[in-house]
Amino acid sequence: MLEQALKTFSKKVLHGRTFFCFNTSFTRQLQLMKKNKNLWVLVFICVINSLGFGIIVPLIYPYGKQFGITEQTLGLLTASFSIAQFFATPVLGSLSDKYGRKPLLIISLIGTCISFILFAEARSLIMLFAARILDGITGGNISVAQAMVSDSSSNEDRAKNFGIIGSAFGFGFVIGPAIGGILSKISLQAPFYFSAGIALIGVCCIYFFLQETNPKHERKNDNKFSFKSLITVLKAPVIGSAVFIGFLLTMAQFTMIIGFQTFTADVLKITPFQIGVFFAGFGISGILMQLAVPYITKLISSKSLILLLSLIFCFLPMLLSGFTNKLILFAVCMCVYGLFNGLRNPMLNAIISERVGQNEQGQTLGINQSYASIGQILGPISAGLISGISVHYVFFLSAVYILAGFLFTFLLRSKEKINT
Repeated sequence: MLEQALKTFSKKVLHGRTFFCFNTSFTRQLQLMKKNKNLWVLVFICVINSLGFGIIVPLIYPYGKQFGITEQTLGLLTASFSIAQFFATPVLGSLSDKYGRKPLLIISLIGTCISFILFAEARSLIMLFAARILDGITGGNISVAQAMVSDSSSNEDRAKNFGIIGSAFGFGFVIGPAIGGILSKISLQAPFYFSAGIALIGVCCIYFFLQETNPKHERKNDNKFSFKSLITVLKAPVIGSAVFIGFLLTMAQFTMIIGFQTFTADVLKITPFQIGVFFAGFGISGILMQLAVPYITKLISSKSLILLLSLIFCFLPMLLSGFTNKLILFAVCMCVYGLFNGLRNPMLNAIISERVGQNEQGQTLGINQSYASIGQILGPISAGLISGISVHYVFFLSAVYILAGFLFTFLLRSKEKINT
């Protein structure tokens, strides 16, 4: 009797344990499915967001000429967006830590939608500046989207998911100019209205399909942003180095973009259509590398080492670009640079977010984006100054910024070992 009772008890225990294990595994699978669904909704939103931006950027100059915009005021108009974004992005990121990601993402896209309408309805140069500044102020959607990715990612998946989001943004930038060119045949205002429309679609997608990743019970209501954080973050051992490296590499990229535009038009003398195709190829190469991030991180676990190796393959083709006047060699150099430059943001964002608590993700990634905004301003300015000597020097200058980022990555790796 006792033996039979023990057998029966053992069966029940084993059955219960099996059921418990199955139930736990099933629950984890459901959570994983929900996270993946949220990620792909976020990817769609990022494509919509970057598509609108990609559509209007090439058209700002020809559209603004009717209001008296010049090459000099175009630079100021472009800078006004980045300056506004520098101050606003960390604030919006911090607010998303306090009030949730979803409402801040909605506010950001509504601001983008209104700014596109203002641009289409502009009757003066002042309205153009007002529209770009508004878009910059509400342009914190990049950092909020990155915070949402970080919220729902494990350390193993973080770089991969940042790569997916980066590919989504890149895809919109690549196909946006082509769509803008087609719509501009209707009227110069049509692309701006279309961009406003797809921004509104993004708002609806967020409201109905995107799940909040920063739940109310995990938020800290006393989390307040101070502009001192823009300086103090640089003092953080690993995060500060990563933010500064991102700043240097953004300067390198936007320095190169100025050189690219001038070199292809004045030296290679290729047509605007060919330049557009060329630039699209550059963008696609970066997207392909970002999609390959999961496979790369399986081979090399250290994100800083991946960054270090990628910078070697960014520096060499950029340096070589300054020595050539041949289209084929220049094209190869740009595509190799674009390919390995695609690893920059996924690695740096993963390094930063892994060392920040959930209640500070938005603020810290926002600060990182702020420094990228300054890089977007200083890169073209420095390129413009040095291009007066020779357009080839622009590529040398970009290579110097990459080399500086490479050297600081050694410092980052040493700080990682100390603070592990």
